[in-house]
Amino acid sequence: MSAARPQGPIQPVLAGEPPIDPELRIGHVHLRTADIDRVRDFYVGIMGFDVVFEARDVPGWGGTGDVLFISAGGYHHHLGFNTWLSKDGAPQERGRTGLHHVALNFSARGRLADVVGRLVDAGVSLRQLTDHGTHEAVYLTDPDGNDLELAWDRRPEEWPVPGDMTYLDKPLDLDDLLAARS
Repeated sequence: MSAARPQGPIQPVLAGEPPIDPELRIGHVHLRTADIDRVRDFYVGIMGFDVVFEARDVPGWGGTGDVLFISAGGYHHHLGFNTWLSKDGAPQERGRTGLHHVALNFSARGRLADVVGRLVDAGVSLRQLTDHGTHEAVYLTDPDGNDLELAWDRRPEEWPVPGDMTYLDKPLDLDDLLAARS
């Protein structure tokens, strides 16, 4: 007998007790950067985020630094960047604990394809293209060494049957994805 496809929220392996707000969403990610101008050129100039706030020499942790808040669709900010502890610094070395990646989920496959196409056109290296079954994902590294996952989720009724691990890490065809540009 095979398991049924998910019809609603994923059932956890271990539920939090007491549970956290089930409608919680990640509001924003705030990252350290070595260079505000370089990160703005990448996220705004190539990817297409909007600048919500930008300032220089802002007092912060132990000194002053530059700050940039960017968003999509009018949100106060999805990503924040600052140079308070990292101006002109090197990217975090591999093999260290910390952030693995930031996932940016697109509302439609064509919108994911639009941004991936802009990255390809700008010569940005794509590290991995994967069809995870539940979603398609393109992995890359930003100018500060932060890893990004650009993703588009399939509808839950299209997800693999729970427990079916055969869908993991199938290659995602870049040409097929780019053909979906809007």
